[in-house]
Amino acid sequence: MSILAIAILAVIQGLAELLPVSSSAHVIVAEKLLGLDPTAPEMTLLLVMLHSGTMLAVIAYFWRAWRRTFFSSWAALRQIVPLLALATVLTAAVGYSLMWIIERTALRAIPGADIELIFGNLALISGALAAAGVLILVAGLRKGAGAGERSPGWGEASWIGAVQGFCLPFRGFSRSGATISTGLLVGTGRARAEEFSFALAVILTPPVVLRELRRLLEARHAQVAAGESWHLLAPAVLGMGLSFLAGLAALAWLSSWLERGAWYRFGIYCLAASAVILVLHLSGF
Repeated sequence: MSILAIAILAVIQGLAELLPVSSSAHVIVAEKLLGLDPTAPEMTLLLVMLHSGTMLAVIAYFWRAWRRTFFSSWAALRQIVPLLALATVLTAAVGYSLMWIIERTALRAIPGADIELIFGNLALISGALAAAGVLILVAGLRKGAGAGERSPGWGEASWIGAVQGFCLPFRGFSRSGATISTGLLVGTGRARAEEFSFALAVILTPPVVLRELRRLLEARHAQVAAGESWHLLAPAVLGMGLSFLAGLAALAWLSSWLERGAWYRFGIYCLAASAVILVLHLSGF
């Protein structure tokens, strides 16, 4: 893979991951246009390493806000940690249950198949992106959604975590778009929904990275030996750094539109992108 291709994918990932437009959908389409295989172990590793770069951007961007809310006192920390834990457990329960069902139904005829085989399916990506667009539109146009400074409670955290679970198997169903929109719909304030959503992203990313590292090293069908891992990891680390810089710019944009009540515009974009991806799929990509 060329340095130019990595740079293109990293910038796309950094911008799209932290906007509610599904970075996975955009990166996978870019990979296909560049002639790369999104389902290959090295490509899924690159994707999650790019996610790591944006995770670091999230920490850098939200650190001050989290210090004022989540880390303002021991009482505040004791209140938010169980909510994040609950949301994460529900994400795992929903997400991995869906993966298990898909692998044993839609993929059961393929020996040794795992969920990554559907990640490059543009028809599924288009549908998931359209679903995310509708959810964002509903949340963005609903009168009073996101008003005030209400923080998530047990019920809100449960809904956000469960909806986040749908993002694990379906590329295109934007994680930030789904979780922030769900937070707005269940009564959480805009800023609090954004902070909670990206705190969940920081928790979710490391296990995904470790899973893909393990998958890379175990991918005997792709002739990936442990001794070659650094050769594949080095470009991914470069991409992670570039996605970090792009992610910081994207977060400033997202926060501005969310606070100004322009959240619905991301939904319009998702629907338009869904149509474009469907056309690409029908054209043979």
